[in-house]
Amino acid sequence: MSWLILIIAGLFEVAFASCLGKAQTTSGNAAYMWYTGFVVALTGSMLLLMKAVQQLPIGTAYAVWTGIGAVGTALVGILIFKEPVHFWRVFFIITLIGSVIGLKAVSH
Repeated sequence: MSWLILIIAGLFEVAFASCLGKAQTTSGNAAYMWYTGFVVALTGSMLLLMKAVQQLPIGTAYAVWTGIGAVGTALVGILIFKEPVHFWRVFFIITLIGSVIGLKAVSH
């Protein structure tokens, strides 16, 4: 169950980074709504991370959490924000995914 909580926390990290990105491209009330989404997602991510580290090693949990956030945010950047896609970017996203899976595999 702690791993599922950690994965959800990582997805909330993707959400708060994405909200921050959208807030920068809007103005007025729309920007404030994105900033509100940022605060809500950030709070949810931190609370779930706190819950997950009660059962998981902090080093592993933090690395997996940031890995999910980094990969997810990079993919959102490519798919939503139309950031450039090139071989090395995809290569390092894949190696990061492999690292996150490896950390989970060797953790108890």
